[in-house]
Amino acid sequence: MLIELKTIEKININKFQRDLIAWFKQEQRDLPWRKDQDPYKVWVSEIMLQQTRVDTVIPYFNRFIEWFPTIESLADADEDKVLKAWEGLGYYSRVRNLQSAVKEVKEKYMGKVPNTPDEIAKLKGVGPYTAGAILSIAYGLPEPAVDGNVMRVLSRILSIWEDIAKPSSRKVFEKAVRELISHEEPSEFNQALMELGALVCTPTSPSCLLCPVRDHCQAFSEGVQNDLPVKTKKNKQRVIELATVVLTDDSGKFLIHKRPDNGLLANLWECPNIEIHHPMQTEREKIADLFMDSHHLDIEIEKAIGQIEHVFSHLVWNIKVYTGKIRTFHQPGNGEWKLASLEEMENYAFPVPYQKVFKMYKEKNERH
Repeated sequence: MLIELKTIEKININKFQRDLIAWFKQEQRDLPWRKDQDPYKVWVSEIMLQQTRVDTVIPYFNRFIEWFPTIESLADADEDKVLKAWEGLGYYSRVRNLQSAVKEVKEKYMGKVPNTPDEIAKLKGVGPYTAGAILSIAYGLPEPAVDGNVMRVLSRILSIWEDIAKPSSRKVFEKAVRELISHEEPSEFNQALMELGALVCTPTSPSCLLCPVRDHCQAFSEGVQNDLPVKTKKNKQRVIELATVVLTDDSGKFLIHKRPDNGLLANLWECPNIEIHHPMQTEREKIADLFMDSHHLDIEIEKAIGQIEHVFSHLVWNIKVYTGKIRTFHQPGNGEWKLASLEEMENYAFPVPYQKVFKMYKEKNERH
């Protein structure tokens, strides 16, 4: 253990629990996954909420549960439909792992989400936080669910100066939650900590005067709430220059390409694209040559219509967008390339950068 949490001794734990939970019951947001505590719905919501804002998740959650209302329906679903339901949320490995784990639950646990820490932790994509959230919220077990919100709140409440960017620090906060959690209302306690971090104990300019547990907060009493949590900055993102071409054939159909089944944005669809390593390669003839070399596509580049920047957690794509015509195209039998109308493309999942590409293309066309 990195530190001894002697600061917990300064807290009246029962009063802290009462103050926090009473505030949560009064002030909690009306969120669709809180309407019942079905383990499957809790699981889906927690996976969606990783790396994604609550207001963004709400419509996705509602649609996902409408399309896949049960564990069985998600386990049996076609992957393309699952990816389509997730389209735009990003971090697509989340939903692939979710479907894989749901299949295991269907086959191994008769469709019932496991309710023990050991069993649930074995499911693909279920880390300590997700396991703790499901076990506490759905099953009422006093298990810690430590995310960024919880680490921020507790670093201030308990004056913990461990770097929350380090994976090893999580154990410190899990230990703290185990000592603080209400055994009578673990679901409410964990959700209250998360809610407090989202609404009051925010990363910058925390609303300390509105905080229901201000009297328990050691950072507030010492005036150091703006110095916590300690969090080292991430490495600078790598920038990749891409050229992508919205290609049509004589009938007006679009050529789209399926990405490989592993790596970034696996199995999603995109416009044909290439990475640009030199500024001279952005000339139209050079791009056409590069497409012939890399994709064996004989195309004519018509014009550049704009530029799109898309920021991932670890890299940035700068995409120069062109329009073009297909001269000759022999569709391979592996299913990686398709000619599709605009209507047919509704059936395929495209990552956000390529949704932006088609939006730009449509807007430019509507003006002419």
